[in-house]
Amino acid sequence: MTDDKGMLLRPVRAGDLAAVRRLNTAAVPAVNGLSAGELVWFSEVATSFLVAVQPDSSLVGFLVGLEGPGLDYDSSNYRWFEQRYENFLYVDRVVVDPSGQGRGIGRSLYGAFVERAEGHRFLCAEVNIRPRNDVSLAFHDAFGFCGVGEQDTEGGSKRVLMLVKEI
Repeated sequence: MTDDKGMLLRPVRAGDLAAVRRLNTAAVPAVNGLSAGELVWFSEVATSFLVAVQPDSSLVGFLVGLEGPGLDYDSSNYRWFEQRYENFLYVDRVVVDPSGQGRGIGRSLYGAFVERAEGHRFLCAEVNIRPRNDVSLAFHDAFGFCGVGEQDTEGGSKRVLMLVKEI
């Protein structure tokens, strides 16, 4: 699918994974780092693993979306939602290159993920509040998410705000 600015949203391809990893690494600590193997795993199990590609073929964003409950995924954040919600979609991560922020790429990625929400009542995500990720907090607020809890992760070095949007 293409948005009105010529940005192409499509499922990830094996050849995209190195660029996805570079984008992800540049976004740390707002997101956790990923190994090449973890990216391959996501590409195999994700409900949606979408990339945003500019007309010049450069990758400027991605979203990894999972279904819950029931995925064998060792993420304390995923498990937090799994203990509280049935039939949910979980945004494991969304990353947009700083050059693309404010252009609707994140909103387009979320919109494409939610289009596949049949049978799911909740869209779940989390955002760092330690270290604070103000850009992501503002984005999720504008998208209609509500805070439903907090938890410490990574041995207390991070704290996340758990967010839900009814869909």
